[in-house]
Amino acid sequence: MDPKAERRWRIVDREDAIQDIVVVGGGMAGLTAAAFAARAGRSVLLFEKEKVLGGLCGSFERNGFTWDVGIRALEDSGIIRPMLKSLEIDIDFVKSPVSVGIEDRIIPVESRDNLGDYRALLERFYPDNREDIGRILAEVRTVMKHMDVLYGVENPVFKDLPRDRRYLFRVLLPWIGKFLLTIGKINRMDEPVEERLAALSGSRPLIDIVSQHFFKSTPAFFALSYFSLYLDYIYPRGGTGVLPRALEGYCRSRGVEIRTETRIAATDPSARTVAEENGTVHRYRKLVWAADLRTLYRSLDLGALPDGRLRESVRERTALLEASKGSDSVFSLYLAVDIEPSWFAAKSNGHFFYTPSRQGLGLEVRRDLESLLAETSAAGTEAYRRRAEDWVRRYIARNTFEISIPALKDPSLAPPGKTGLIVNVYFEYALCEAARAGGWYEDLKTLAEDCLIDALEASVYPGLRKAVRDRFSFTPLSIARTVGSSEGAIIGWSFTNPVLPAVHRMQDVNRAVRTEIPDVLQAGQWTYSPAGLPISILTGKLAADAAVRGLR
Repeated sequence: MDPKAERRWRIVDREDAIQDIVVVGGGMAGLTAAAFAARAGRSVLLFEKEKVLGGLCGSFERNGFTWDVGIRALEDSGIIRPMLKSLEIDIDFVKSPVSVGIEDRIIPVESRDNLGDYRALLERFYPDNREDIGRILAEVRTVMKHMDVLYGVENPVFKDLPRDRRYLFRVLLPWIGKFLLTIGKINRMDEPVEERLAALSGSRPLIDIVSQHFFKSTPAFFALSYFSLYLDYIYPRGGTGVLPRALEGYCRSRGVEIRTETRIAATDPSARTVAEENGTVHRYRKLVWAADLRTLYRSLDLGALPDGRLRESVRERTALLEASKGSDSVFSLYLAVDIEPSWFAAKSNGHFFYTPSRQGLGLEVRRDLESLLAETSAAGTEAYRRRAEDWVRRYIARNTFEISIPALKDPSLAPPGKTGLIVNVYFEYALCEAARAGGWYEDLKTLAEDCLIDALEASVYPGLRKAVRDRFSFTPLSIARTVGSSEGAIIGWSFTNPVLPAVHRMQDVNRAVRTEIPDVLQAGQWTYSPAGLPISILTGKLAADAAVRGLR
């Protein structure tokens, strides 16, 4: 029997077997969609291929430490708190202040006044570029004003506008005019941040020291808003995993059926069914896909689509997704050390962006990576391996690290007298793939771990290595395997794509959840660029709303 025909034959043909809404993907977008669909009184079935929900937002315990995976702090953006308030979920948040450091100088980023400290920090290391620094910080201040407008109100998507007349007339309507004026200015700053900075300064090290904080070709507006974003960081007591667990609890209390460790392998839009890998078929009225988009389009039974124009549209969309690249990924090193948290607190806040060298990456390091990625067919040779290892040493020694110290945000997250450090650095998925193909992937992991420890010990954390009692790491391949994201991407699509296969203008975000496939909506990091946690939550809510409206 034809497998597709067999799947359709196994459907249980009973009305009560049809779910109002099926959600595929149990990350923050999928959990949000399921929660709001259930709140609207709809039957919901959620599938997640992993054992634990949350995707790139979660935490786990190991030897008495609580470690965060994915994001290290939450950026409210007028979305997270309103979402929780709308669902009547109470989470205890603390502020998660940021520090920024270069070599031996570290400053706090706790208020707008610290922009002066940041200017002094840059001038300390680049004294010949004071005018350039002034121009860059003038841009930052301008973007901060735009951010005040963009995220200056609680997002109306989470408000009951017919009942909340005070918010509607006193907050939202006056804000809309400012928003429309601001969004035009924002859209004019969509060139890559590297190009924007190059127009403001001819100093390669200065350009690097600012742009290394961001993904390649990040739009200038999003990148230069980082000072505002740092001031907006919050952290749940108990770790970032508290947030998805709270949403999971809400979903279960509202009757959402959650099936973990279950992978969806086939989607038939004509029959409105999804099939598990074992062949079990489920019927839906609306489908919200909150997982990797390539997986959705690869799972489609195109022959079952009744309309030829629709089939062609889906083929074109599939081709675009297959040709597109996921965003940058990260290498994450976890260190459990026998040092008091107070020793680290004397140096920085619990969220710390640190660059051990004022030199910056430079063009040579970037060109050498391009050369390596163009020659991955030689990954099994000793010469290629030596070149790659040399590149890793130079890359890490000059790069910027994101360091999270959970115990400085919540002391209960580490045993007494000990501290956990999570050190992130952007890292190439393709290089990890080459190492795996060449048989030296584990050695690459060990090398990257050692280079990170060496860089920190030689600069901000002397004596770190001898204090380490446990260490382990996650690579872009780890992220791709566990989260299912293309190329281990952490914010959706790369900005280097010639055509972004996602909505990327804030005024169009409502359109981001639509697909050309009948009764199928999309949500999460692949639907909008750039897509961090707030956008995942927002698109999850928008998809749920659209599904519920369609069912009426």
